Amino acid sequence: MRTEESEQAFGIQARPTPPTRSPEIRETYDERLNHILAAATRLIARDGYEKASMRAVGKEAGVSLAGLYHYFESKERMLFLIQFRTFSSLLNNLREKLTGVEDVVEQLRVMIRSHILYFAVNMDALKVCSHELDVLSGSSYEETHRIRSEYYRLTRNIVNGAFAELNPESTIDRHVATMALFGMLNWLYRWYSPADGRSPSGLAKLITELFLNGIAGGNVPETNSNGRPPAI
Repeated sequence: MRTEESEQAFGIQARPTPPTRSPEIRETYDERLNHILAAATRLIARDGYEKASMRAVGKEAGVSLAGLYHYFESKERMLFLIQFRTFSSLLNNLREKLTGVEDVVEQLRVMIRSHILYFAVNMDALKVCSHELDVLSGSSYEETHRIRSEYYRLTRNIVNGAFAELNPESTIDRHVATMALFGMLNWLYRWYSPADGRSPSGLAKLITELFLNGIAGGNVPETNSNGRPPAI
């Protein structure tokens, strides 16, 4: 379900229908919406949701309070759109990159690399999504939880496949393993910065090998099923 369809299905109208008189008007509207959401994400990541008032968001974005309410009925609906868009992007991006990838170990490499590369340039969104889910309520919470659960299930299936390939006799709880992986990935905002000299791709490779060696007890293949180096 696309973002706009989901908002309508759950009765969440985060913004009024923009004018359709010309493509230029629509583009300007969407550009301003994206600008406001970026400012709101930055502010919430820095100060926390409770302190990030609508007035503060307007100041951060350079938009009047009245102009802000033209796009959002409330601060919660703004937070909903930040979280839903983030996880929709993650989920759709991962599905696209997994197309044609049959090897389960390579699928795990793809998942970790995709997640890290996305958040390396969206670190504020990672922090907001990690901390502010429980602020949402009603249909906003349900729909955000649904899209996050889809992302979890896709990753869980990849983890299950990696265990089946590398260590099928392992008694490690697959849910715990999946959540431990997310713990590694979602805690990056606390310490990681590309400016420190570790590239996102290099970090993804390191975390992938750590996780795979945890599954296989150190017996991780260096190439995929086609005999080529892993695509990291």
